[in-house]
Amino acid sequence: MKQLRDYQVEGALKGADILRRYNILYMAWSVRTGKSATSMEVARLFGAKKVLFLTKKKAIDSIHNDYIDFCFDKYFMQTICNNESMHKILDNDFDLAIMDESHRHGSFPKPSSGAKEFKKRFGHLPIIMLSGTPCPESFSQMYHQMWVSAFSPWSRYTNFYKWASDYVVPKQKRIGAFMYNDYSFGIEDKIMGDVSHIMTTYTQEQAGFQSVIEEEIIHVDMKPMTYKLIDSLFEDRVVEGNNEVILCDTAAKLMQKIHQLCGGTIKFESGKSMVLDTTKAEFIRSHFATSKIGIFYVFKEELNALRQVYGAENLTTSIDEFNTGKFKAIALQTVSGREGISLKNADYLVFYNIMHSAVSYWQARDRMTTIDRTYNKVFWIFTRGGIEDKIYKVVKSKKKYTSNVFKKDYKL
Repeated sequence: MKQLRDYQVEGALKGADILRRYNILYMAWSVRTGKSATSMEVARLFGAKKVLFLTKKKAIDSIHNDYIDFCFDKYFMQTICNNESMHKILDNDFDLAIMDESHRHGSFPKPSSGAKEFKKRFGHLPIIMLSGTPCPESFSQMYHQMWVSAFSPWSRYTNFYKWASDYVVPKQKRIGAFMYNDYSFGIEDKIMGDVSHIMTTYTQEQAGFQSVIEEEIIHVDMKPMTYKLIDSLFEDRVVEGNNEVILCDTAAKLMQKIHQLCGGTIKFESGKSMVLDTTKAEFIRSHFATSKIGIFYVFKEELNALRQVYGAENLTTSIDEFNTGKFKAIALQTVSGREGISLKNADYLVFYNIMHSAVSYWQARDRMTTIDRTYNKVFWIFTRGGIEDKIYKVVKSKKKYTSNVFKKDYKL
């Protein structure tokens, strides 16, 4: 039987008290500090008998293991479900919901489909929200995270726009000839002041983590054909082949196609995609030949590039297989792999490409961290002269790399 650490016990006691008083608890604990197990201890102290735990698909096994290993199964029944399958849950007699990675419901000005589904089905339940990055890009992301619950401190505001009139500094941005309202400038002190009474925070430092993450950027030279395609798209916005077309009739599409090409892949106008350049995959396999590594990729075709180079016998996408030691490399898509899993058995993390979002940057790079590990090395494999350096600079500053930033970077 596993035992909670002292700080988890203390955090659970405090959290249970908040949950009893307000029916809503937000655990804004740093990644790898044990939020999931602590939230289950809160559920036990709260007296829950049937708990719904919503998380990511790749995290389900880990959460189930915590449920059994810490013996919470003696105290309550728990249904663990990935967020995308929420609509398949038939039961509606839960007495508590735990929402992992709550920031996923932070979209604005409109709520996400997942947020609407949860509010409709389970918004009446007492709720524990978990996230290491509650507002990774804007404090306005807090509204819909609270909106899903009937116990939101902002329940008097029926929609984001009414809330924004009091909590957001209004600004406008231009897209082409049109102006639109930018609601991303949420007023930090006012927003966080309203939710501070239902939040608990815990950092890795407070938990006793001594780990340091060192990042290294390695630039590789792609094939001349790749650079030629990139130049042609910047100049003409279209490349026509015998059977396929690459069309970039908007800045957003141009940004996406350039990003894809910097990984050696492309998705054509027809919807088909292919690997054009395996330079990055070849470099990763050669450079890390003697190391056990976790590889994060962005676009689906990048996984095929890695498979072409590694072969099926040398690369896995399964955490369980990777942890057995049979495979020296695991490939994970950044969004699905950035949360709820541990790559503590890896020597290094290697990023084949980089996502546009700050949350992907901060969470994915921390997948090796444990309380007992003091040093983590992360490698970024960037195309020399490519878009990745520009994306890295923006997301590292906790902002999102958008098409507007892209246009400014390339003076479009």
